[in-house]
Amino acid sequence: MSTTEINIPIHDVAPASSTKLKLGSLTALVIGSMVGSGVFSLPQNMAAGSGPLAILIGWAITAVGMLALVFVYQSLATRRPELDAGPYAYAKAGFGPFIGFTSAWGYWISAWVGNVSYAVIVFSALSYFFPAFGDGNTWQAVLGASILLWIIHLLVLAGIRQAAIINLIVTVAKIAPVVLFVGVVAVAFKLDIWTLDFSGLSNPALGTITAQVKSTMLVTLWVFIGIEGASVFSARAERRKDIATATVLGFFTCLALYALVSLLSLGIMSQPQLAALKNPSMAGVLEAVVGPWGAILINLALVVSVIGAFLSWTLLAAEVPHVAGKDGTMPRFFSKESERGVPSTSLLITNLLVQAFLVITLFANSTYQALFYIASTAILVPYIFSGAFAAKLALTGESYRDGEQRAGPLVAGLLATLYGAWLVYAAGPANLFMCAILYAPGVAFFVWARREDNKRVFHPVEAILAIALIATAVFAVYEMWTGAVSAL
Repeated sequence: MSTTEINIPIHDVAPASSTKLKLGSLTALVIGSMVGSGVFSLPQNMAAGSGPLAILIGWAITAVGMLALVFVYQSLATRRPELDAGPYAYAKAGFGPFIGFTSAWGYWISAWVGNVSYAVIVFSALSYFFPAFGDGNTWQAVLGASILLWIIHLLVLAGIRQAAIINLIVTVAKIAPVVLFVGVVAVAFKLDIWTLDFSGLSNPALGTITAQVKSTMLVTLWVFIGIEGASVFSARAERRKDIATATVLGFFTCLALYALVSLLSLGIMSQPQLAALKNPSMAGVLEAVVGPWGAILINLALVVSVIGAFLSWTLLAAEVPHVAGKDGTMPRFFSKESERGVPSTSLLITNLLVQAFLVITLFANSTYQALFYIASTAILVPYIFSGAFAAKLALTGESYRDGEQRAGPLVAGLLATLYGAWLVYAAGPANLFMCAILYAPGVAFFVWARREDNKRVFHPVEAILAIALIATAVFAVYEMWTGAVSAL
């Protein structure tokens, strides 16, 4: 991140809309949004259900799918510059108000559930020093996470602007330990450990290669959530073309770090050993190489890093319903701002939901991994429809000049859409059911917003989709009530 500009588009006196983000800030927002907690837990999260071969295949699929999504956002940011707030705006423009609303709602769910997972993993890391925090879901951890949540809330309300020193500290805490980890582990890497059970098939619990690859999908998606960060704040970019550049730079930087962290770890510890590690599992891997100071370094780095990501994602979580409230996609009360230009109402509602889920984690004994699975699944709707919108534009020729090449954007859009559909399959019924329960209440808010603007609520296809969503949610509640399916 830049040491002179902050990646949070709020300042002390002027309205938020007047803050313009340069390339450095946009790139920092992309990387800062992606590099949070996920990278520090990658060794265990990937090895929990797969061997080296499946992990390699998983990263290959993810690289293709996410690169296609990068190209989608790159193309749409420049081709449809009037569409601000990224994913939901594209879904709305391409497929109507209800799909647009559902994409905004899903993105919002993913953001604030992701913040719950951040709060859990921070205190799971602190349990290395204070065992009472356990896996981040004890009452002590929930109390600490709640205090952290509302401190961040107050900081954002204050309209943080001059945060260069904090920004620098968070950046170093994110990147330097990861680079150090990669360097140390690369030197200590042992090929015989890496190839010990390359296919993972000797462990019946892992299943087939296909099953193993599926198990990696939500993990790899989770660590890339935030790739659209520059697009979400497209209205605040100083130059539209910087959105595309920032997205590409952020993607390749993070892809290299993520793949190296997960694959090199398999040359230090075997798959069963990695799978048994407590998160943040990078701490356990580095401790095996250099001793206890390695675990201390990673745990401290995670705490600082995640607090920084927590701050970024608090803004991202509040920004989407705020902008959606302004354009009538969501009820108008979401659009209210404080005198400092902070989306205060949206921010308050978002953090109240985070607080509620923190309490739920205490009673449901929810783990970081269960929470990020839900967050990863929830964001699939806006991702899928972003890809579909890009493909639709290429097919119809809308926004293209006569004779302009459309094959590349069409392929990228189709690949991104297919990748999203594959992830829906890989997510499994438990996560899909939980997301249906979280998505269904949004129908009432959609009706509210449409009536505020005196617009027709549903077209026939939209009504069918809304009924199907509510029916799925009711069935999901029944399945969870009977114990047939469990998500949290």
